[in-house]
Amino acid sequence: MTTAACAGFYPFVYAADQPETALYALFGPVALGMLSSIPGSGRQRAAVMLRALPVGLVLVALGTVLAVHTWTAVLGMLVVGFALAFAAVAGPRPASAAPGLQLFYILACFPPYAPEALGARLAGLTLGVLLLAACEVFLLPAPPATTYRESLAEAVTIAGRAAEAAAAGAEGVEGAEGSADSAERLRAAGAQLRLSRLPPAERPAGAGRSDRALAQAGAAARRLLDQLAQLGDTPRTGRNEEAEADADRHAAAGPDRDAGAEAQADAASAGLLGRIAEHCATTAHALRTGHPPPRSGPPALEMAIRNFQALRIAQSTGPLEAAPPVAALRRQAAVLAMAESTRSLQTSVRVGLHGRRTRPIQPQALFWYADARTPRLWWRRLVGHTTLRSVQFQNATRTALGLGAARLVAGSLDLSHGFWVLLAVLTLGRTTAGATWTAVRSALAGTLAGAIAAGTLLVVVGQHPDAYAGVLAPAMLAAFALGPLLGIAWAQALFTLVVSDAFAQIAPASWQLAEARIVDVVTGSAIGLLCGLLAWPAGARREVQRNMSDLLRSCGPLITGTVRVLLTTPPGSAPLPATPPVVHRLRLAEAAYLQHRSEPGEPSAEFMDWHAVLITANHVLLGAHWLPRFDLPGTAVPPDAAAWARTTADRLALATDGVAALCSEESAPLRPPALPGHDAPPELRGSASLPTLIDLEQWLNSLAAQLARIEGSVPAGR
Repeated sequence: MTTAACAGFYPFVYAADQPETALYALFGPVALGMLSSIPGSGRQRAAVMLRALPVGLVLVALGTVLAVHTWTAVLGMLVVGFALAFAAVAGPRPASAAPGLQLFYILACFPPYAPEALGARLAGLTLGVLLLAACEVFLLPAPPATTYRESLAEAVTIAGRAAEAAAAGAEGVEGAEGSADSAERLRAAGAQLRLSRLPPAERPAGAGRSDRALAQAGAAARRLLDQLAQLGDTPRTGRNEEAEADADRHAAAGPDRDAGAEAQADAASAGLLGRIAEHCATTAHALRTGHPPPRSGPPALEMAIRNFQALRIAQSTGPLEAAPPVAALRRQAAVLAMAESTRSLQTSVRVGLHGRRTRPIQPQALFWYADARTPRLWWRRLVGHTTLRSVQFQNATRTALGLGAARLVAGSLDLSHGFWVLLAVLTLGRTTAGATWTAVRSALAGTLAGAIAAGTLLVVVGQHPDAYAGVLAPAMLAAFALGPLLGIAWAQALFTLVVSDAFAQIAPASWQLAEARIVDVVTGSAIGLLCGLLAWPAGARREVQRNMSDLLRSCGPLITGTVRVLLTTPPGSAPLPATPPVVHRLRLAEAAYLQHRSEPGEPSAEFMDWHAVLITANHVLLGAHWLPRFDLPGTAVPPDAAAWARTTADRLALATDGVAALCSEESAPLRPPALPGHDAPPELRGSASLPTLIDLEQWLNSLAAQLARIEGSVPAGR
């Protein structure tokens, strides 16, 4: 940053005598280098800067034109401030460049109104940004971080090894269990795919097709790893009552027939686990090479899943004494869920690496983006966050109002160097009132110290530009290097010295320049603090509670709707439950949670385990999509079992409402009802509906356990 700023500033001040060009050549690197924390390697940062340059040129031109009147500049500031701050919905890279782009408009929209200087301004900005991009690539470039695809490939490789070991264990290979990755390592590998664990530049948070698909692939990989970790907890012997009934039944049939039925069930599970391992290997290879997984090669999972389910139906409808134990069927249900996660993983990776539109992919509610046009994808992202419940919308509104008010005050009071007022609002504003006040206190102390140092320099040096030129480069290097390390106070002190020194070289200046800097920063701090107090002062904390509560309440109807689809007669005649409301609320809740975790506060002071709420909602969505697909024709559930399933689903929906009530501090502490485990009714043995009922039982009991975990995270005083 120092090299780029000096290389553009000095020649235009001392050789070309173009102060306007020099000013923009200086603030180009300052805006996109210091003010914008662009993530990534040197090449990634340079690419973002070059893409931001055309937008910056437009903003400088717009600010130059609107500087004719204060009210036009204020209106422009409101629109530009909101639009650039709202760009956070597009992902971390556009969001990181937004503060620097704000500064380009701020610089140009202040008097004097000089449209004739537009060419010089654009030339200086272009040169400054190009120099900074070149320095990012060639001068001490930041090394590249591990890419998201590499992290995902490693996680999928671990899942494949675990599935292969589990398949060998299911076939009875001696010592196979010891070769499997431990449950802790599997869960740790999944945790590495959390967005908070990834470098910001590598997070698939954009609205495009590839980012959406890779983000979905990451969620599927985490789910698969968690399912593999839980597979060891799936007992090979059933619950007490079922085990006793199975023992009596198989004692009459003979041990050989019992062993044969269970061996056949385990062999089927091992076969499907082997398919899962093969597809994990091809998916990991595709992620490392960048080529979509081939549709040929390992046998298609879709066909393997159908054959596996058909075998389960055949085993369940055979002679009663030859049917496999219920524990074996439960293990099959767990393997079947893993196969569906693997299919979702490979499909998502194929779409993400391909990048172009495809034919509709089933289930279309999950892969709706695969055949959607790119403008529609962006439109859905923008419309989805155009609500007061979106933290991105709140942040954009707060920023726009603060910058607009600052521009109005600076213009009305005719403050000298009034753009410093807006710069203070831009740099000191935080998402909570408490964090803003902390930043303002440090900034005022630093600005005062920096102003004293700058005033002393201006008095001692006087009108000797050569002395200022000798101080500028070391001061910039100190500000850019030490400011981020030592905190806001040091950053403001050093930056005050830098800007005072730079402006003293552009035009004659006295100690009053330092005084103007103090006045402007105090004014901007007051405006920023006022906006922080009036506009959502609690930050994302309240929105996390509200969005999580709404998310859980929307899950209840989806649970009961999924059970209704499975129990309808004839099977498949009921429409699938609507998932868009849950998906929309899930996106808002995820955005609020990400901001909440970035705000000051101890993790131990969490009001609730919000991440567990997000996992529960994802599990509800997954079951709503894959359970109806496994409900084969002709497997209607008998009335008594259907009554059990409906009652359990209704109680679970009531439990989600109870936990949703706990999410909000304003609500009464309504504890959810207990959900004891339910065993499959023994009279269903020998029925084709037993696999469907076991799949449903696994899903409902898993959701009940997750809700209990969420409830257990609430403080005792609630």
